[in-house]
Amino acid sequence: EDGIRHTLYVIADEAAIAEITRLFAEVPVLYIADGHHRSAAAMRVADAMKERPGHTGEEEYNYFLAVIFPDNMMCILDYNRVVKDLCGRSEAEFLEKIQEKFVVEKNTGEQKKPAKLHQFGMYLAGKWYNLTAKSEIYDDNDPVGCLDVTVLQENLLAPLLGINDPRTDERIAFIGGIRGLGELEKKVNSGEYKVAFAMYPTSMEQLMEIADSGMIMPPKSTWFEPKLRDAMVVHLIGDDI
Repeated sequence: EDGIRHTLYVIADEAAIAEITRLFAEVPVLYIADGHHRSAAAMRVADAMKERPGHTGEEEYNYFLAVIFPDNMMCILDYNRVVKDLCGRSEAEFLEKIQEKFVVEKNTGEQKKPAKLHQFGMYLAGKWYNLTAKSEIYDDNDPVGCLDVTVLQENLLAPLLGINDPRTDERIAFIGGIRGLGELEKKVNSGEYKVAFAMYPTSMEQLMEIADSGMIMPPKSTWFEPKLRDAMVVHLIGDDI
């Protein structure tokens, strides 16, 4: 499909399986890059099933499928935002209010993507702008607070656009960086959305630091590549689930 041939290798040799298992046991830590909710759901199912008589620990519900990549083979792309309205403000009023927390510059060059941390691209009324967060609105010693998704949420999306919970607010949508900035322009130009924000990608180091600190990433912080094809096979892990 799409000119790509796929080859599946199945390892059935018990000695090879044992050696692979041993090698993975030496990996000091694994980070869940995607599928946090599915992983948590699988654990809750397993915990519930363990209460049944006859549990041995070898049943299929004790496991779930995963694929593991080294961190240097993973790529975090930007996870961009589009918002349906300006919360009652005119475009001029909105631009003026943004300047309280951000340095705003028109972007007439070819490079529209943010070039560095704490810089954002904004597409409004057919024009691109560069927004640079003022240093007093973030603390680089705060692993979560210095994330660009946090900076934008707490200093623009919530106070200016009234989006207090991006998980549930229907006025905001999220566009994976794999779709390019042209998709942001398309959404705004269609009239369905009023403004778009292009993010600088979260780094792998930031993600690991937050996980190591026992903190939680804000919603829609990362778009990981590569992604695997899924939904082709469904396997039941319990007769009555």
